Amino acid sequence: MRLSGQLVPFTSLLFLYCSLTVSALKTGDWKTCSQSAFCRRGRALAGRAKEAGANWKSPYAIEPTSVVVAADEAAFSAAVKSSIYPDITFKLDLQVLDDGVVRVRMDEVDGLRQRYNEASNWALNSEPSVSKQIEWTVGKGDVRAVYGAKKDISVVVNFSPLKITLLRGGKEEIVLNGEGLLHLEHFRNKAEPPPAPTEVPEEGLDGEEEAQQVMEVNSASSWFEGEPDGYWEESFLSWTDKKPKGPESLSLDINFPRHGHVYGIPQHATGLSLPTTTGEDSFFDEPYRLFNADVFEYLASSPMSLYGSIPLMYAHSASSTVGVFHVVGSESWIDVAHPKDGSTNTHWVSESGILDTFLLPGPTPEDVFAQYARLTGTPVLPAHWALGYHQCRWNYVSSDDVRSVQQRFDEEDFPVDVFWLDIEYSEEHKYFIWDKKNFPDPVDMTQDVEKIARKMVVIIDPHLKRTQDYPVYKEASELGILVKPSSGEGEYEGWCWSGSSSWVDFFNPGSWDWWKKLFKTTPQENGFSWIDSTESVGIWNDMNEPSVFNGPEISMPRDNVHYGGWEHRDVHNINGMLFSNQTWQALLARSNPPKRPFVLTRSFFAGSQRFGAMWTGDNMGTWEHMAVGIKMVLANNLGGMSFSGSDVGGFFGNPEPEMLVRWYEVGAFGPFFRAHAHIDTKRREPYLLDEPYKSIIRDVLRLRYKLLPMWYTAFRETSVTGIPILRPQFVMFPKDEAGFAIDDQYYIGSSGLLVKPVTEKGATEATVYLGEKQAYYDYFTSHIHRGNQKNITVKAELHQIPLFIRGGSIIPTRERPRRSSPLMKMDPFTLRVALDDQRKARGELYLDDGETFAHEQGNFVWREFKAEASKKGKGITLSSLDLAAARPSDAVDGKALSEYRGTNDFAASVSPVKVERIVVLGLGGKPTSVSTDSGAPLEWDYYDGVAAVGKKEGVASILTIKNPGVSVSSDWNIVIE
Repeated sequence: MRLSGQLVPFTSLLFLYCSLTVSALKTGDWKTCSQSAFCRRGRALAGRAKEAGANWKSPYAIEPTSVVVAADEAAFSAAVKSSIYPDITFKLDLQVLDDGVVRVRMDEVDGLRQRYNEASNWALNSEPSVSKQIEWTVGKGDVRAVYGAKKDISVVVNFSPLKITLLRGGKEEIVLNGEGLLHLEHFRNKAEPPPAPTEVPEEGLDGEEEAQQVMEVNSASSWFEGEPDGYWEESFLSWTDKKPKGPESLSLDINFPRHGHVYGIPQHATGLSLPTTTGEDSFFDEPYRLFNADVFEYLASSPMSLYGSIPLMYAHSASSTVGVFHVVGSESWIDVAHPKDGSTNTHWVSESGILDTFLLPGPTPEDVFAQYARLTGTPVLPAHWALGYHQCRWNYVSSDDVRSVQQRFDEEDFPVDVFWLDIEYSEEHKYFIWDKKNFPDPVDMTQDVEKIARKMVVIIDPHLKRTQDYPVYKEASELGILVKPSSGEGEYEGWCWSGSSSWVDFFNPGSWDWWKKLFKTTPQENGFSWIDSTESVGIWNDMNEPSVFNGPEISMPRDNVHYGGWEHRDVHNINGMLFSNQTWQALLARSNPPKRPFVLTRSFFAGSQRFGAMWTGDNMGTWEHMAVGIKMVLANNLGGMSFSGSDVGGFFGNPEPEMLVRWYEVGAFGPFFRAHAHIDTKRREPYLLDEPYKSIIRDVLRLRYKLLPMWYTAFRETSVTGIPILRPQFVMFPKDEAGFAIDDQYYIGSSGLLVKPVTEKGATEATVYLGEKQAYYDYFTSHIHRGNQKNITVKAELHQIPLFIRGGSIIPTRERPRRSSPLMKMDPFTLRVALDDQRKARGELYLDDGETFAHEQGNFVWREFKAEASKKGKGITLSSLDLAAARPSDAVDGKALSEYRGTNDFAASVSPVKVERIVVLGLGGKPTSVSTDSGAPLEWDYYDGVAAVGKKEGVASILTIKNPGVSVSSDWNIVIE
């Protein structure tokens, strides 16, 4: 880069970045609410309302004569006026969607300018369908709709003051503007003086009371549009933000009168049940901030903004679960308070944008997840290999380094699927251009990795080095698709790893086809393509918040200009999603027939789940970061980002062997499993450790690979339903209040596996909460535990992972160790059958080719395994059934199959794959016979546990059926008498 006309080498740039990030622990490079003018104004509004108490009244009201109800769908619109701005008109639109979700939109009408109104275009998977079965009823003072199977849901829109309430059974679930904090700062000319206060005393007050109220209301009114606090210009440290459009913030209170726990609004390093930020007993002093930012070495407990933002919040109680999706792409701050037990008030303040809010009525956790998924899409089904172990560091320095790391993994019998390259593979950080000195043979190197059925992932960052000998920058500049500075002319120039850099404006449709062309692995007639690559290489999108080393808050100036004339402040939180979106589209177009792309992103927004995986960024190698990483991944799962994980070992630091082992045990039970490390850390590939640490990690990796069938089946489920892969206690047991705040253990999909990662130094035991009386079997010892809404204590030495199979579950595994997951394709299966108290169990297995989209044409295997108690006696019947034939509309990515054939090509290809072993836990008595339904006897062993199920805790009875000879892709029955 050039600084004051001088070329700055990479070492200086690295020093600059690390100098910036050292202060991350002090938080000084990022704003607090008091340093953000629109947040100050929003919090001050809440303060005024609190001081005024019952005298506070929202100035917004519907003009009754303006209400227009749609003739053919559940929608209405109305004009809204504010007593503060009598000359300004707002328009309110309400819709009830087919699934009962309520959409609320409000925007200024015929203003001086247009507020940013395109956030939903990027977040929503498609335009939602409005119900034609529900009708609005207009009354004297409100508009309402009643619906639901039991006609127990109602939406009431009060005219004056404006208030919108979602009720169930006549009780308030979600209330908008109940506290009167709704405020859309209208556009105005800079010279416009503040409006005169409007007196609105209540009727029936005596003179003294009326005078007091007028004084209070006038005080509030003068604050609304009084002192021009940061209206037109705002400074932070050495930067000044010019605001040519003036103030345009959006404030809204969203309250949950019957819900004492709220979750969501990822991404923050904090507890899953969000701690309070206001009130005398507030846990944090600052609101939660949604502002995608490159916060290196972030605090392990803080409401500070991090790399991604999803403006989605769930509220939960024993009676119901509801949600709010507030579609705003600008910086937002959110306060959380519990004014009384069992209720939650929240206050959302955003820098710009229209009001576009979806009310998700639930009433169960599964319902709200499905409602959100119908809006923003389900997580994409990844390639199977992406669920294996990923080995990364900044940086593997050469082709020989990559080959030697792969060789050591094989010599030491460690399974691995993916090797990664960080920014040093590229020449002067010109992405797509290899440093031929250290990587002289990139295609050969990649093919050497692929020969062992492994993959490579290479980083592509969004900043382009501003030099004419870099064809990617040169083409982007000539096409005019780069982000512009505040003047709207030319190209914005900032500093990042490439030095002097510009950024592609992915809001510009002209960039989309061009970006796809770059990833083509064959020469193109119209410019550069990445011929030094292969069709199987995955892509890592980093630094896409965007991170700008010399920008305000290490990001892009807010008055930069994007396509359509929108300022960066309007789209900041959406920006990173478009980068990963277009990269995913580019990889999809790279091959014919297309293969499933793998894209990892650091920055994300609502809807990013449609384009791949994310990770929690540059964490630290500490026990605290290990622990909070679990909570963050759980929160991201609730936000739709199921394919998520934290860097194993911590990005920064040199973890001791005990910590590294525990971190591998954490990572092996996260959806995205990658080890990563900073350039200044010591090499810490697992084969470098001494014993016993090395062998423990090898066993952990092998356990991950054994359980890949379970993981892949869980990914299929979330790709269809939107239900998260990792499920905290409140999701599994929504009526058990003792579990609502538990965030250090979780269930994996519908598998019945419960894991309690150990994140404390020196731990030899762990406390696990069991929310039901049901038997829980230790995965490794088959010991039976029962908690019944109580904690149990289990052994957790360094080599021990508290992992349990819930009674009533069947877990499919593949037990043979392989070097990578594709090599397991024809391996046989083991079924672990954990019987419940009624001697029943069920489980699922989903298989496809793991790489293409042939599953969308019905080429897959989706089986249900069941154990059912015999009607007479104590025997059971084990069976395998074709789920896809029974439920074709549930089979693939939420799309109905036009035709499904159980004998599809893929099913035929895996018909030789057998179930080689069935382990039945908790049978409770030695069988007299084990046979197929045709009567053919099977070989079996039986171990009589210390205690049978239902008497006292001990080791379960274990029946092992050897080589039953049944295919994994066909129907069968096994009878145990």
